[in-house]
Amino acid sequence: MLQCMAATILFSLPIRVFGWGLPEPIFCMAPAFAWAMIRPSMVAPFGVLVMGLFLDIFWGGPLGLWALSLLVAYGAVLGARNMMVGQSRPMMWIWFAAACAVAQTVGFLVTQLDARATPNLLAMLWQFLATILLYPFAHRLIDRFDDADVRFR
Repeated sequence: MLQCMAATILFSLPIRVFGWGLPEPIFCMAPAFAWAMIRPSMVAPFGVLVMGLFLDIFWGGPLGLWALSLLVAYGAVLGARNMMVGQSRPMMWIWFAAACAVAQTVGFLVTQLDARATPNLLAMLWQFLATILLYPFAHRLIDRFDDADVRFR
């Protein structure tokens, strides 16, 4: 959780390479996805909530926007967990992309309701693409606990 927060801060630095800024993926999606897959517990939703509130405060958005988005994505993964367990790595990457799409759709709808304007869809697409590239980190987290939990065997 702290690593995701640090990566968010690092990637928000005003560094330009060939005139392009660093992408701003939603690093918190990786643990939110992995925690729902590894072992559902009472602590994980609170961690997801804290990460979402951190994103809201850090990015200056409406308080609760990313907290709600991440919690809805966490709940969707938790609900589909039984279908996901035992899938191949490419299929899990597709599931991760679907969870990212759920989180960003909730964020889009809440932003649209709050601002009464449509957010920049191109910026959302770039953020979505940058976020789904983070799946190897979620997979690594899942793999670390794969052998420790009998439910994965």
